[in-house]
Amino acid sequence: MHTLDRFRSTHSELRQLMDDLRPILTKAQLRCRPNAKAAFELLCDLGETMRRHLAAADHGVYPRLLVHEDPKVNSLAWGFISSEKPLRATFDDHYTNWLKNCDYNFCDQFLAETHEVFDLVTQRIDHEEKVLLPKLVEIGLFQDLRV
Repeated sequence: MHTLDRFRSTHSELRQLMDDLRPILTKAQLRCRPNAKAAFELLCDLGETMRRHLAAADHGVYPRLLVHEDPKVNSLAWGFISSEKPLRATFDDHYTNWLKNCDYNFCDQFLAETHEVFDLVTQRIDHEEKVLLPKLVEIGLFQDLRV
């Protein structure tokens, strides 16, 4: 089961990865091959962490919300499920376009798209923290856990 503490921990991990990446995601920094390699690895870590986070919610949280007696809770779950699709597609496209071949082609377009990905992840985390997590606590999904 995906616990409240695990959700928060994953959010922190995702934010930390993005914070670690931001200073090296400049053309000047990425000209240095070790920085480019580090950025590549951190971006792959970010993608994998986000995929695990979404999968854990898909399997451990949303099914329980979809069978909840309150239609507003069902609707909330469907809203989060449907908003995953574009986020997953963005990650997959970003990986395929920029990271798959390990060629470290960190051009302006790559940097712009990467920052767009960061914005999407940040929006998702903020939305989960402001809407989803309070609702999970409210309906007792995490009643045995410290809030």
